[in-house]
Amino acid sequence: MNVAIDIVSDLVCPWCFIGKHRLAQAIALVQAKHPETRFQLNWLPYFLNPDTPPEGEPYRAFLEAKFGSATRVAKLQMEVADAGREAGVEFNFERIATRPNTLRAHRLVYRAQSTGHPPAEIEALVERLFVGHFQRGEDIGDIATLVAIAAECGDRQEGVMEYLESDAGTSQLKALVGKVGGLGVTGVPFYIIQRRLAVSGAQTGEVLAAAIMQAM
Repeated sequence: MNVAIDIVSDLVCPWCFIGKHRLAQAIALVQAKHPETRFQLNWLPYFLNPDTPPEGEPYRAFLEAKFGSATRVAKLQMEVADAGREAGVEFNFERIATRPNTLRAHRLVYRAQSTGHPPAEIEALVERLFVGHFQRGEDIGDIATLVAIAAECGDRQEGVMEYLESDAGTSQLKALVGKVGGLGVTGVPFYIIQRRLAVSGAQTGEVLAAAIMQAM
């Protein structure tokens, strides 16, 4: 049986990074019971902060303004780091200098999906973008950085550079964002399983597996 899962996320959302790994755990749980099951994952864009400047903004200052204090930010990051560790994700928040505008990163994923890249290559690209931001402190809003990441994941540098330096895919991507908003999605991660069952938040692998089984 084939199971389609739409995953709404933003690449600067730590819970989306955790959610990605918890979904992988869920898929493994389902396939342990139903080895014949195949999954088709489709990544949909979301902007946690649509007003982020194109060049990004200072990461720490943004968080302290949003949450009110450095103490509050430290507490929240500790909670996220603990949850990440349980899912097999390590965070290096101290390495992040820039909170990027994720339009270009989302366009890169959209390009890979719309041009028929192999699922494993798309999964590797999404993972590498999360790793770039949350573990390596790379600016995933920067074209040169994105070109290098795409090349690591098997793409051609020249094609990616030409694509990102143009406006290709931008209108289609923004239309997808509007469509997702029209579904009532107001937070991420958000999963739509088999086009009929929605799950909100970075649920555990067990909860996601149960939802997948229900949708099947």
